[in-house]
Amino acid sequence: MKFTLGARLTAEFIGTAFLVAAVVGSGVMGEKLSGGNVAIALLANTIATGAALVALILTFGAISGAHFNPVVSLSEAIGGGLSWRDGTAYATVQIVGGIAGAVVAHLMFGIPVVSLSLHARRGSALVLSEFIATFGLLMVILGCSRFRLSMVPVAVGSYITAAYWFTASTSFANPAVTIARSLSNTFAGIRPVDVPLFLIAQVAGGLAATFLFRRFKPLEGHGWSKKQTPALLRDDLGR
Repeated sequence: MKFTLGARLTAEFIGTAFLVAAVVGSGVMGEKLSGGNVAIALLANTIATGAALVALILTFGAISGAHFNPVVSLSEAIGGGLSWRDGTAYATVQIVGGIAGAVVAHLMFGIPVVSLSLHARRGSALVLSEFIATFGLLMVILGCSRFRLSMVPVAVGSYITAAYWFTASTSFANPAVTIARSLSNTFAGIRPVDVPLFLIAQVAGGLAATFLFRRFKPLEGHGWSKKQTPALLRDDLGR
């Protein structure tokens, strides 16, 4: 099935908005209910985000590809799966959708609609963490979409759930989400002044994974032919 650009952009807007609402909202809820235990608050934030990702990718994957992330759209454009015009439009609605998701989360919890975050996230360790987190995310997406297409939603949700805990930055790995979180002075927030280095690290990590996977090609005679690929993907998808 093919969808119009308008339908795909709507899916990207709604999906990114719900993703950010899950991140920010679960952060607020986790902090309220954890009694000051930051580990418990982070665990709640992690579970909600990972679960939301699986559900949202399953919901919108067939419509827009369920990128919800400008770095993923950039990677798709570099690989030829998305035109640069459409990729720019994707990134724009992702950023706007992310901001909308933060606003909705604030409204649901009765806090100021927009409040610049005071949560400091700076230092070379966190910038490196964002490079690693985004590199890993693109690695999972590119590898699974090539060989295990039906597993992308679970793989991405699982990876982000894990990366929340093994990266010092708690794995933002998404420029749209990062920008939106800078407008939320909550558990999930990031100071606007810390955003630029996060964005640079995320784009760099995404590009590194993209160009690495362009080098992963099957040996001649051992790859999927054009005729074989659809059948294999149908089998993998259970159709």
